[in-house]
Amino acid sequence: MNKILFIIICIFSFCSINKAQSEKDVVSTREMDRINWMEFRNVVPSKTNTVLLPTGTLEPHGVINNGADNTAPFAMAKTIAQRVNAMIAPTLPYGITGSMEAYPGAFQITEAAYRPFVKQILEGLAKNGFKNIIILNGHGGGQTAVLQSVAAEVATERKVRTLVVNWWSFASDETKEVFGEDGGHAGLNETAFIQAIDPTLVHPEKYSGAEMTTAYPAAGTWSAVPFPSSIGLYQKGQGFPKFDQAKADLYYKKVTDKVANLVIDTVRKWDLAGL
Repeated sequence: MNKILFIIICIFSFCSINKAQSEKDVVSTREMDRINWMEFRNVVPSKTNTVLLPTGTLEPHGVINNGADNTAPFAMAKTIAQRVNAMIAPTLPYGITGSMEAYPGAFQITEAAYRPFVKQILEGLAKNGFKNIIILNGHGGGQTAVLQSVAAEVATERKVRTLVVNWWSFASDETKEVFGEDGGHAGLNETAFIQAIDPTLVHPEKYSGAEMTTAYPAAGTWSAVPFPSSIGLYQKGQGFPKFDQAKADLYYKKVTDKVANLVIDTVRKWDLAGL
C-alpha cells in the first residue's frame, strides 16, 4: 500500500473513532419511560438536571393526525434533548381541547381536572431531582394559560425553574421566513412540521381546498362552537397547507434549533443569576 495513502487512512480512522466517542451520550436513553431506575439515579441530577415535558391533546387537524399536538413536541424533545442535556418526560397527551371537542376522536379534559394533574406531574419531576422543567407545549387556547400558571406556582413552591414554550407562536417568524406568510392551526406551518416528522401522517389527498378552512375572527366579533373548520387560519387568505417536503424539513430544523437555543440561553442565564 502507498505510504501516503496508508497515513491518510489511519488519520481518517482516528478522526472517525474520536468523533464517535465524542458523540456518545452520557446516558443510554433520554426518555424517562425507557431508562432503568438505577441508571436514572446515576445521571439525575449529577449529569443532567433538566427535563423536557411534551404536552398536547387530541383534536382534529385538517389532513394531519388528531395527535399532532402530541407528535410535534415529542419529536422536538427527541431532537433537542442531547443538545440541551435534558431527559424527556412521557408526553401528556390529553388536554383542554375547547371548541374542537365535537369532532371525531377529540378529547376534552376540564381545567378542574387538568390543573391539579399537571401540577402533580411537575412536582414529581422536581422531586426526582430536576432543577429545570421545560414544558414543550403543542396545544394553545386555555391550556396555555393553565400551564403557565401551574408552572409558575411549582417554580415558587418547589424552588425550581420552569419554562413554557408554545412552539408555533415562538416560531412565527420562522414560519414567515420559510413560507413567506403566516400559518394557522393545522395550516401550512403545523402541517409542514408533522410532514417533516412523519410524512405518513399527512394526507394531501383529503385536502379539498379553502372550504376546509376558516380564518380566526378578530376579538369580540364572533365565536362558534364547534369551530366550523378543523383548519384555522391566523390571517384571512394565507396559511393554507402546501405539502412541500423540502420546506417542511427546513422549517422543522429552524424551529427545533430556535427552541433549543431558547432552552440553552434560559438555563445559562438562570445559572449566571444564581437562581
